[in-house]
Amino acid sequence: MKRLVFVGVLVGALAASAAFAQGTTTLGTVHIARKLLADGKPLPAGTYQIRLTTDEPKAAAGQSPNAERYVEFVRGGTVAGREVATVVSAEDIGTIAKGARPKPGTSKVEMLKGGDFWRVWINKGGTNYIINLPPA
Repeated sequence: MKRLVFVGVLVGALAASAAFAQGTTTLGTVHIARKLLADGKPLPAGTYQIRLTTDEPKAAAGQSPNAERYVEFVRGGTVAGREVATVVSAEDIGTIAKGARPKPGTSKVEMLKGGDFWRVWINKGGTNYIINLPPA
């Protein structure tokens, strides 16, 4: 009987873990040096794990259905913010990005010209995730 209960608990825990894993994917970790806005809400300076969710905003006319995805900024196990990321393949990144790009498995955070936005750019396995955040 104890074994049966243990197996049931173990199977339940594995199923819950698998369901959670299907909902988000970790893209990487970034350090944001100043307070920004994510989805119109303050995102304090700090180091965040960026998670890709399965949520997608409605595609605009003529836009690929997978061109944008929501990402979460996670610190201390808590979601501190959420924003839309533009998803760009390795094949297409050269047509839209000029200058140095992060190598696969790395990221960079930079202020864009004019200071109106900060760009969080993550390259996960050759797929680029670009998140633009205004200062708070």
